[in-house]
Formats: sequence, structure tokens, C-alpha cells
Amino acid sequence: MSNNLSETLKQDVNYKKIIFTSFGLLLFALVYWSPLWPDAVDPEGKTFTLTIAGKGSIAIFLLAATWWITEVIPIGVTSLTIGVLQVLFLIRPASKAFTDFMDPNVLFIYGSLVIGIVFTKTGLTKRIAYKMLAIVGEKTSMIYLGCFVLTAALSHIMAHTAVAATIYPLLLAIYAMYGEGDKPTKFGKGLFMGMAYIAGAGSIVTLLGAARGAVALGFYEEVTGQSIGFFEITYYMFPIGWLMTFLLWGYFMIVLKPEKKSIPGLKENAKRLNKELGKITRKEILAAVIVGTAILVLGISAVMKSTIPDFVPPHKTAVLLVSTILFFVTGILDVKDLQLVPWNIILLFSGAMSIGFCLWQTGAAEWMAINYLSFFKDSNWFVFVLSIAFLVMMMTNFIMNVAAIAIVLPVALVTARYLGVAGEIILFASLVTAGMPFLLLVGAAPNAIAYDSKQFTTGEFFMYGIPASIILMLVTAFAVFVLWPIMGMPTLV
Repeated sequence: MSNNLSETLKQDVNYKKIIFTSFGLLLFALVYWSPLWPDAVDPEGKTFTLTIAGKGSIAIFLLAATWWITEVIPIGVTSLTIGVLQVLFLIRPASKAFTDFMDPNVLFIYGSLVIGIVFTKTGLTKRIAYKMLAIVGEKTSMIYLGCFVLTAALSHIMAHTAVAATIYPLLLAIYAMYGEGDKPTKFGKGLFMGMAYIAGAGSIVTLLGAARGAVALGFYEEVTGQSIGFFEITYYMFPIGWLMTFLLWGYFMIVLKPEKKSIPGLKENAKRLNKELGKITRKEILAAVIVGTAILVLGISAVMKSTIPDFVPPHKTAVLLVSTILFFVTGILDVKDLQLVPWNIILLFSGAMSIGFCLWQTGAAEWMAINYLSFFKDSNWFVFVLSIAFLVMMMTNFIMNVAAIAIVLPVALVTARYLGVAGEIILFASLVTAGMPFLLLVGAAPNAIAYDSKQFTTGEFFMYGIPASIILMLVTAFAVFVLWPIMGMPTLV
């Protein structure tokens, strides 16, 4: 009896959870209660003091990163912990710490996820998936490529979060035909992680793919007095976005090569299933019109904003949530469908927004950026530009990329003056790495959406993201040193 009880107790003890939960708490305690850290000094001699609140935000950041990577605590609960610790340790008031959980960007993610639910419920997802499979054929390598190319192309004309939410149910329909049920496989991991990575790669090509581009151009114009147009962004970013798309396809074909080279009979099966769906229904047409109109409004607004200085566009979240409201008004969705929303993913991004604003508003992120860039103030221009790109890449894995750009770019552009480095090349290098956070789920909404497939863990995402991030830095180095100068971008002033 006692032996059985002892064995049962041993089985119930989760040592990984105990170790990493404790480690996260230890990191928090060591940083929060440590003596004040030295001031940061920028190239103009201005000092930046790390306050107690700033040090506290770094402590929460380290705890959250530990728990998110190891997944010892549900990712949504870790996000709640971020808000609670800010309030309990007087780092930020509750009115700020918890308000971030309903930030417009979080609601935009909610609206994007609802679109995915609509596409699945109406059958549009299956219809698109079957037609695509009939085109790309039965080879799993071509299925990878077809999904990745579609994701990248859509990310040129609509927000990458909305793209991921739209493509995600399509991938579920495709994976269902792989013949392994819901079991995680290499093909499943590559399909969903690849979608997340490629959504980022495609989103850098135009200003329509994400908000980070417009924010970066604003800071660039404020610091340098120069403006960059919509089409100039696309001119320089198009080759990089598509180079990354095809390199990532090759990467996943190596590290997550599908167990099956092909799915025999898939093409004919896809045609048969598509035929069985029958004619397109009224709800499918209605859903497509609602989503298409929202995308069109967002696209036109982004173009007009970049070409007409005084134009004030409607907020992207309000536009997208109009589609959510219309889904319920028209009867496409009902109250029961709210249960399908992955609230764990929404909480994840709520927490990411909260810690991002916390690091920003307490001055901790700026303090870290200035200390980091001070190591490179006397370096070669090429090393300096890459150091900025690397810093943005790391920061955007932990806080929203808009915040990473807002923190790093002004400091980097001021430092660039002392090295004679052109601000334009710093801007574009930062935008490349800001768009592709491959390490953590909180880095971008497509990462979190892909995670909902349950094909991979947060630890696996992190490990596969390391080589992908190295590829990203190598491509950025190639663009900075070779490609962009050939295309006419200045490097030195």
C-alpha cells in the first residue's frame, strides 16, 4: 500500500514545472531586489537612469520569457501574471497594466481570429484548400511551397495577422488529408510554423502587411527630415521578402522534411471533395464580401496615408471589428461561436502588449538599447548596421515590433551621425528583422495562431527559430553590404 502511494506521488511530481517556475521567480527576485544599475549614456552625452520601476519591468520580462519558453505555466496565465506583478510591485498602476490587455492591437487579433472561424464555419476554407491542392499536386514539398507562396502573397495586401488567421483553417483542412489525425508530425510542424514565419517575411514588402512600417517611417522623418514613399519600401523590400520565403521553404524541407514524399490520390481526392461541396453558398459569398471589403478599406487607407500627408485613416481595429459585427448581424455566426475563439492566444498577446508598454513607459527598453548600442559606437559601419538589426530582431521577439522600432530607431539614427552611416540603410535593415521574430510566440500574432494547431511546443518553436534567425541575419547582411547598394541605396554620408 505504502509503495503504491509512493509511486503515485512520484508520478504526480512535475520536476520540470517546479524547476523552471522557481527559476523564473528567482530571476525576478534577483533583478527586482538588486541595487540600482548604472546610468546609460547616449552619444550626445545624455544620461538615462534605470528607475526602480524600470528594473522591475526587466524582472517581469525575464520571468515571463522563462515561463513562455518552457511552457511550465499556461501561456495565457503567464500573461495574467505580467499584469498582476506590475500592480502588486507598484511598477505601473492597474489602470495602465490591465488596460493594455484590451489594447486596439489585441482587439485586431481577436477580429482576425474571428475571420478564421467564419472561413471554417462557412466552408470557404475547405473550398480554397481543395482548389489549391488540385493545383500543387500530391508532393508534400509542393504543398509546403504552395501554402508558403500563398501566405507571402496575401501578406503584401493585408495585415499578416489577418493572413495567418485566414490561412490557419486552410492548413487544418490540408493537414486533415495527410492521414495522421491530430498527431504532431514533421509535416504538421513545418506547415504551421512555416506559415507563421512566411507571414512575417511577406509582411515586410509593403506598408499594408503591418503597422511597423508606417511607424518606422514616421520616426525616420522626424529624426532625419527625409520622407520615404510607399513604393520605395516595396522596391527595396520585395527581393528580401521573397528570398526569405524560398530560403525558409528550403530550411523546413531540411529540418522538418515531411515523413511522406507524397500523399497518393490527394489530387483526385481534393477534386472529389471540392465537387461534393456543391455550389458556393450564400453565406460563403456574404463572408467573402464582408472580409474582402474590410481588406480593401484597410489597403486603400494605408496607401492614402502614405501618399496624402494630411489624410487621417479609420483605425484598422475599428474597420476589422465592423466585419466581426456584421458576421453576427447577418447570422453567419451566433453566440455559440464565441466559444471557438482561442482565448489563451488572445491572453498571450494581451500580456505581450502589457510587458511591451511596461518596458517602454518605464524607460527600461531605452536604457537597454542605449547600453547595447554604446558597444558599437566606434565600430565599422557594416557592423554597426547589423548590430542594430540584431537588437531589433531580439527585442521584437519579446515586445511588439512597433515598440521595438520606436525604441531602437531614434537612438540608432542619432548614433549613425557620429559614424557617417546613412539613416536609410538603418531604417530598412531594422524593418527586415522587425518583421520576422522566429523565437517566441509573443513576437508576432501569426506565431501564436500557428501554436493553436498543437503541432509544436513553445520550446520547439524556439529551437527551430534559432537557425531561422541566423538565416535572417545572413540575408540582412547580404542586403546591407551587396544588394541594396547595387539597387541604389546609400550606405555612408
